[in-house]
Amino acid sequence: MANSDIATNIELPLLAASGICKSFGGIQAVDNAEIQVAKGSITGLIGPNGAGKTTLFNLLSNFIRPDKGKVIFDGEPIHHLQPHQIALQGLVRTFQVARALSRLTVLENVMLAAQKQTGENFWQVQFQPHVINKEEKQIREKAMLVLQSVGLERKAHDYAGGLSGGQRKLLEIGRALMTNPKLILLDEPAAGVNPTLIREICERISVWNEQGMTFLIIEHNMDVIMSLCHRVWVLAEGRNLACGSPEEIQNNSEVLQAYLGQ
Repeated sequence: MANSDIATNIELPLLAASGICKSFGGIQAVDNAEIQVAKGSITGLIGPNGAGKTTLFNLLSNFIRPDKGKVIFDGEPIHHLQPHQIALQGLVRTFQVARALSRLTVLENVMLAAQKQTGENFWQVQFQPHVINKEEKQIREKAMLVLQSVGLERKAHDYAGGLSGGQRKLLEIGRALMTNPKLILLDEPAAGVNPTLIREICERISVWNEQGMTFLIIEHNMDVIMSLCHRVWVLAEGRNLACGSPEEIQNNSEVLQAYLGQ
């Protein structure tokens, strides 16, 4: 087999970032970091508090711009795009503190996440109301299916402000799923969630992954990381410390010293 054929058969990562740097007021928050996420995988990102994990998430999704480095998503550079443009490409993220529009229903929160809605255009509202009505019905039906997948269908018509912290996490994941993403960045999905709901969230992430969804997860709960992830990246002081399978990371002496304090 020719070398060109071998190269063609090697599947490129869905997300690949390299040389990522970001400083704030002279403090180097992320220092020449890299990360790769294989298509169809659940990849973990761990590290001690202040390691730069959430900052790296913000840089990958361009909520803040890197000082240096590049981010390639699905074969295309995205570090020059605006966050909403990156979301349209299929890379979406959640936040440590789940966000919801409290005075809208759970269903309405999910419906709002649908992209490229005809009703967002003023002139379409004026001249194509029948198209908008048909589209809204389709969006509502899809939103209900999403709520079923996250286990919130019984809460569909409740105000989002009445949800528990764990349910808000599920709602935020539901809103991400509504965009038909290729990759979801989950920022601490188990933080502040009771153990029963943590198990439910993990089970649902596994199901979505089996259906083809790719995840990159920041999480301090090591049981979650070790049970879900196929590969784990470790940051310390903004730099890459280790990368490997959950088993390799658990037995890595540098990780134990820097992250677990052993």
